[in-house]
Amino acid sequence: MKKIAIITGASSGMGKELALQLPEWEQFDEIWLIARRAERLQELAQALPCPSRPISLDLTDPDALQHFSDMLEMTKPNVGLLANVAGFGKFGATLDVKYEENLGMIDLNCKALTALSYLSLPYMKEGGQIYQIDSLSSFQPVPYICVYGATKAFVLSYGRALNKELRKARGARCLCVCPF
Repeated sequence: MKKIAIITGASSGMGKELALQLPEWEQFDEIWLIARRAERLQELAQALPCPSRPISLDLTDPDALQHFSDMLEMTKPNVGLLANVAGFGKFGATLDVKYEENLGMIDLNCKALTALSYLSLPYMKEGGQIYQIDSLSSFQPVPYICVYGATKAFVLSYGRALNKELRKARGARCLCVCPF
């Protein structure tokens, strides 16, 4: 059974940086790199010193989530790490941020994160880890980033509760990372 790490949002920012540094911290048989931009994922995969699989998916698309689920079912890996890094925020007064962008934040920051966690858990063994990338805005309401802050409050609450469940039932853990 192949031990894998899954990193969403891997085409740039914190996701890309995590992918570049992860091989120095822990060995995996393969790293799955997930993001929308296939070209950037290919470049990253070539830069890594370990086997990796670039997977171009829009995690707000239900078909993409089904594809991810099918990949797990086909390969039946040991998910040693799931890093839910994909996410975005739009800053501005509530009515200045487009309706679709607000719903997109909820879809990616909450729904996709929950789906990937749920779909990966059956393949996670003792010692497995989930990193939920969160934000300091999760700790209090913040004007001009209302929806973003609310999505990150969800991530914090969900991740902390999931950690309690995982530690007790599976010997795994979930860590919410709140950069500023």
